[in-house]
Order: sequence, then C-alpha cells, then structure tokens
Amino acid sequence: MMTLDFTGKRVVVAGGSRGIGRACAALFAEAGASVSICARSEGPLRETANAIGAHAAVCDLADGAAIKHYIAEAAAALGGIDVLVNNASGFGAADTEEGWAASLNVDVMATTRASREAVPHMGQGASIVNVSSISGFRPSLRTPAYAAVKALLINFTQSQAAALAKQGIRVNGVAPGSIEFPGGSWEARRTSDPALYNRILGSIPFGRLGTPEEVAQVVLFLASPFAGWVTGHTVVVDGGQLLS
Repeated sequence: MMTLDFTGKRVVVAGGSRGIGRACAALFAEAGASVSICARSEGPLRETANAIGAHAAVCDLADGAAIKHYIAEAAAALGGIDVLVNNASGFGAADTEEGWAASLNVDVMATTRASREAVPHMGQGASIVNVSSISGFRPSLRTPAYAAVKALLINFTQSQAAALAKQGIRVNGVAPGSIEFPGGSWEARRTSDPALYNRILGSIPFGRLGTPEEVAQVVLFLASPFAGWVTGHTVVVDGGQLLS
C-alpha cells in the first residue's frame, strides 16, 4: 500500500493559515514532516501553527523583503527546505488596476520570490508545488485578472521545472476547482450570491464543491518520491468541473 511518509523532511507552506494551505501544512505534519507556515493575519496563523505543531511567522507575501526574511527564518528553524508549497493568492479578480496589482503582487511575485529564496536551501530530491487554479485553463468574464495570473503560474511551473532539473529539484503544480471550507469565499457566496454558487455547483459532475484536503492530498503526492519522475506538470483537482 502506498504510504506518504515525510519523516525527516522540511516543508514550507507560503500562505498556510487557512483553506488549502492549512490542509497542506496539516497533512505534511501528520505525515511526519517539520513544517513552517506563514500568512499575513497573525490570529489564524497562530491558531493553525498551534493546532499542527508548526513553526510560523507573519509575512505579507506581497512584500519582497518580507518574503526574503521569512524564507531565511523558516530555513533556519527547520534546518533546510525539502518542499516549498506556494499557495498564496491576492484574489484580485476584476479587470481593474487594483485587481491586477493584487493578482500580480501575490499570486505571481510571491511564487517567484519565495522560490528564488528557497532554492539555495534545497538539495537533490527537493520539490516545489505551485497552487494555480482551473481558471488558468480558460477565459473568464467574471475574474479576468485572477484567471490570467493562474495561467501564468501554469506556464511558469514548466519554466521552473526546466531550470531546476539539473539541481535535482522537481517543480509541479495543482489547479483546484471550486473549493469550499469554513470562512472561505465559496462558503460566503452560498448565502451572498446563491445564484452564482448554485451555477458553479451545477457545473461539477460529482454534485458538490471540493475540500481543501482533497487538493492537499495531491500536493503531498507531487512532493513525494511516488512522483519522483514527474516535473513541469499542473494536475487538475476539480471533480470534473472543467468537463462541463
């Protein structure tokens, strides 16, 4: 039976206090890894860190200097980095200056900056997993900026994989569909915009939205030796949502 064992591994989750990031951090910790997480809001960050026994530091992932400081602190606390999960999103949806700035500064630049800072602390067999979205595979009238930067991450994952292969570092991604969890945007839309919620719900062949844990399980697989010959790919985790 396949067992995902990360005993002795050092895992950094950038954007790890809630949702998919929290689920990733919790599952890595459960699998035996030493984990560090960061997020902008201290309350949820500390609650998650205490719950799973992780190192934690407040970090605004839109701030390049803050990322540099956090990755150095995390690497020192863990004794190196074996896995980096780039999960942060600015959720800049609209085709506005603010929407594009939020999406580019966090979804794109936090990923590139955290990776750049983490790689010197990584060795053979290390892994980076970037969290994109199925929005990156198709046009979007509702969230054009968000969709565009998620498409960029899918392409950048391929470029990263090619660039880091000679160092023995694999780079892959996940593209979640609509994921619902307490305090998340889809839970809020269930009541604030039931028409949109029900339209999305109706587009998923399995008849429900996904959970953060279902995405995290794929992240762990991609970071594990079971995916040791997989690099440069973004795996869709959407219950068939893209099929509709």
